[in-house]
Amino acid sequence: MRVRCMVSVCLLLCILTATAITAGEEEWESLFDGKTLKGWKVTDFGGQGKVEVKDDIIILNMGVGNLTGITWTGPVRRMNYEIYVDAMRLAGHDFFCGLTFPVGDSCCSLICGGWGGSLVGISSFDDMDASENETTTHMDFESDKWYPIRVRVTEGRIEAWIDGKKMVDARPGKRKISVRGEVDLSQPLGIAAWRTKAAIGDVRVRSLESKKGGEKPAK
Repeated sequence: MRVRCMVSVCLLLCILTATAITAGEEEWESLFDGKTLKGWKVTDFGGQGKVEVKDDIIILNMGVGNLTGITWTGPVRRMNYEIYVDAMRLAGHDFFCGLTFPVGDSCCSLICGGWGGSLVGISSFDDMDASENETTTHMDFESDKWYPIRVRVTEGRIEAWIDGKKMVDARPGKRKISVRGEVDLSQPLGIAAWRTKAAIGDVRVRSLESKKGGEKPAK
């Protein structure tokens, strides 16, 4: 009898866990319909390359200028949220995903593959960019390979994962949070590539606020 009860409890826990995972997945809000740039605008950096949608992905082509990107025109969450992007470098040797995102009243950028192709970090804390502050790290990025990128913004903390590996865990405190001047036009939410042809396959966000209020636990 005791064994049966334990089995029943285990089955119930499995069902509840599966339900919770499904519910969590349903909470993501897609920002890319796979067909158009609806909700986005091509960022007018000057000299930017052509931005097009092909085969369910967004292509950021290289132009005569340094940057090509897109900026979200809809409402944005500014705290207690996650944003997920699938990105790939198609050509070039610099960052293929400069993800600019809100942090409260400010914004900053997660740089993936910058400064020659491998640098990862946050730009900027106290005007020190991704190559100068404590978030500076490196990762080998292959061309023609998709990299899942996830950023989590909570009170006093910025975290980022690339390809399932945690790359950033920053607690900026009272430091100044900002973007480099080159990507001012990406604010509050945008994706850009520097002298690099890039592909964006998925963009979605979700709130970390529970329905009863308060932050949801990390997953």
